[in-house]
Amino acid sequence: MAHYLIEFRLRGFAKRYSQELIKEIGRKFRVRGMKDRVSHISLYGPFTTNDERKMVSEILNLCRRQDRIYFSLKGFNYFNNPKNKVIYLDVAPSESFKLFRYELASKLRPITKSTSNEDKKNKDSFEFHSTIAFKDIDNKFNGIWNYLSKKNVPNIRQTLLRLTILRNGKILNEYDFLHKRLFNRRQALNKQLWFRTISILKQKAHQQNGKIQIKQTKPRGLWDKFKSLLVKFK
Repeated sequence: MAHYLIEFRLRGFAKRYSQELIKEIGRKFRVRGMKDRVSHISLYGPFTTNDERKMVSEILNLCRRQDRIYFSLKGFNYFNNPKNKVIYLDVAPSESFKLFRYELASKLRPITKSTSNEDKKNKDSFEFHSTIAFKDIDNKFNGIWNYLSKKNVPNIRQTLLRLTILRNGKILNEYDFLHKRLFNRRQALNKQLWFRTISILKQKAHQQNGKIQIKQTKPRGLWDKFKSLLVKFK
């Protein structure tokens, strides 16, 4: 039976920052298993399902209702498991991101079998994170944690651009929030489509900045002009 995972893959500076940390920790502390790992935030699963089409349809319908979703990377944290400790980039989700994740889990739980207890958590209890070290680190944990604690963490704010559906570790579909459509694997890996996604993002940012500028330069009303005259002739 196929195994699935729903995730968001870090992009841009966040992706480069995460990958550099993973390589740095790997070299310095001889941590295995992270070299080829895609930097991501798991949102649901791993899981199995008897109805892949229904699962994809539920995700598509939920994604179509979303507007812009934001989050930030706020530093480092860890899961202190008795075995197989995990060190990760801590994610500060917006309220819209927390609600989206909760609704996603609520839609998928009835039609899937998940192996993660995180998928049963409510909106505010889910621990958003992006793993940077987790294999063979139990005996190296203190050294890695002390090393990371001395690092300055940049302020990284990201927009949820695409939601990735993995089947047996490979992309099955991606929903693009800027194109507002579901891509198959070939389209998800297409660089031209990705550049178009970034172009749309920049256009929206420019339009938003333009609206802010217009708002700031809005002509004053008659009462504002009258008050300024009173001040002038006092």
